[in-house]
Amino acid sequence: MFSKILIANRGEIACRIIKTARRLGIATVAVYSEADKDALHVEMADEAILIGPPAAAQSYLVIEKIVAACKETGAEAVHPGYGFLSERAAFAAALEEAGIVFIGPNRKAIEAMGDKIESKKFANAAKVSTVPGYLGVIETPERAAEIADEIGYPVMIKASAGGGGKGMRIAHSRLEVAEGFARARSEAKSSFGDDRVFVEKFIVNPRHIEIQVLGDKHGNVIYLGERECSIQRRNQKVIEEAPSPLLDEATRKKMGEQAVALAKAVNYDSAGTVEFVAGQDRSFYFLEMNTRLQVEHPVTELVTGIDLVEEMIRSAYGQKLRMTQADVKLTGWAVESRVYAEDPTRNFLPSTGRLVKYRPPAEGIFDGVTVRNDTGVFEGGEISIHYDPMIAKLVTHAGDRLTAIEAQARALDSFVIDGIRHNIPFLSALMQHERWRAGRLSTGFIAEEFPEGFSPLVASGEIAHVMAAIATHVDHVLNVRKRAISGQLRAQGTLRFQLRRAVLLGKQRYDVEVVGGGAALDIVLAEGRSLRVASDWTPGEPVWSGTVDGVEMAAQVRPILNGFTLAHRGVSVDARVYTRREAELAALMLERKGADNSKALLCPMPGLVKTISVHVDQEVKAGEPLCMVEAMKMENVLVAERDVTVKKILAREGDSLAVDAVIMEFA
Repeated sequence: MFSKILIANRGEIACRIIKTARRLGIATVAVYSEADKDALHVEMADEAILIGPPAAAQSYLVIEKIVAACKETGAEAVHPGYGFLSERAAFAAALEEAGIVFIGPNRKAIEAMGDKIESKKFANAAKVSTVPGYLGVIETPERAAEIADEIGYPVMIKASAGGGGKGMRIAHSRLEVAEGFARARSEAKSSFGDDRVFVEKFIVNPRHIEIQVLGDKHGNVIYLGERECSIQRRNQKVIEEAPSPLLDEATRKKMGEQAVALAKAVNYDSAGTVEFVAGQDRSFYFLEMNTRLQVEHPVTELVTGIDLVEEMIRSAYGQKLRMTQADVKLTGWAVESRVYAEDPTRNFLPSTGRLVKYRPPAEGIFDGVTVRNDTGVFEGGEISIHYDPMIAKLVTHAGDRLTAIEAQARALDSFVIDGIRHNIPFLSALMQHERWRAGRLSTGFIAEEFPEGFSPLVASGEIAHVMAAIATHVDHVLNVRKRAISGQLRAQGTLRFQLRRAVLLGKQRYDVEVVGGGAALDIVLAEGRSLRVASDWTPGEPVWSGTVDGVEMAAQVRPILNGFTLAHRGVSVDARVYTRREAELAALMLERKGADNSKALLCPMPGLVKTISVHVDQEVKAGEPLCMVEAMKMENVLVAERDVTVKKILAREGDSLAVDAVIMEFA
């Protein structure tokens, strides 16, 4: 076995690979840019080598620097993770020339399947059913529009070397093709160093299902079941699961065998993924093959019990697969949520800054439910503008789908992140969504269910009752501590009591009676509904955990003036618990109003101003572009929300702006 490997990546995937290497007794080498000098993967590795400035094009994407780091440290092999150089045949060739093993498929397999244009040509020649499209390189937006007209709208414009949702645009008209073509090429160039794009038919109401394959250098290839990746936003996967709620055993077998046949045709000899677009009738078409480890690989690992990183290392070393197809068994259900540094209430724009507080849920197996958190960050660390905004991948595994979803919801409720904006409220809301829980999925799910974007959920119904009960318990614990400190409750902790309180969740008032005297409180709502609440929560803990009517619950607790903010199941609300008289007086207080920013364009996220599309005194119609801001490898065009006249432009092209910085003012 290898004695030392280098990980040519960063973030959570680098940390993930280091964990397996450490278990196998293999020393690890991390590479890092100047922006990552204090990163977690640098701390975890046995050695670390600086490879350049923050920009990936000057560090993580420079093949020569990776090869030099291998020679300097004596690393025998390189694991590329995903993204960056993971699907670059030139990287595998450079390593081979230097006598270093590439922990991934052979170079010819990457060339045949790693390029999305060439892979479709190869699949067509092998008579694999593919999505209709034009497989050649397209040079101009005019040519792209001509091809789109021939194929029929809508179409997908995709980067040939793309992945992870970068360099992808859906177009419903010639005008959208022109704009999408420019954006896709620009993102592809900055993310992958390759601006080639192609066009294919976009299947309406499709599902995204992929088959995990695993091969060795002795001609053996097996499939490890499927993953459903239909919950996407801007072609970026948000939630994945294994297995898929769509497939039956016959369809799973047919897709798996087709994926294996395709892999064998190119002598595939590592972990890889064959992606399919599937109809609701279980029809499916080959989409592409990713010749690398996928971001969502943990769900496959949890339902199969197979460590994919370990198998990649063993295959690269020349060992045979340790299992046959008959040995592969899918057990239970796994759900993965991608936790991103982005603001879901601002159209998911990236968020950067310091992680003032980072407390993920506890990992392990609890009553048959597994909780796993793959991450590359730590409390006090920085979320950089230079890289992908992923913070962590939270995965739960249980005996069935709904139990895994409930476990995911509890884990999200227990995931505390402060200092930046993040998408946990959105993920929590998804876990409660009836359509998601029923498995009625498509890649258009988020666009269809959140057409106006995501707005914070409002406490109502059962969730409101639970939150009122939790708020009452938190307030009671705080009051007990205050009175104990002042000496008012000496030796009275077990006495039975009955109190009348008013719980304000935002502006909504719930009158309750609190009955206690033991380890639990009985919270009686005005309509007679009673909830028994038990918890060992202590003041200062960011997560309240306990039971409500015997059901395990979690909620985040953050102190505010005269109360606290509760976050639970996608609902975040300021909670205040008063006596009835205090509640009456509080209702008479005047509300403080915020500043009026209606006549200014604010930068919605930290980013770089790429273009200013208007000039002073220009009249702009609603929907017309004002400027473009780039952040975390994504280009975001900011448009006028209404008809305006530009009064003043305060930012210039090339400026780096903080969130809410004023870009321009309107008359």
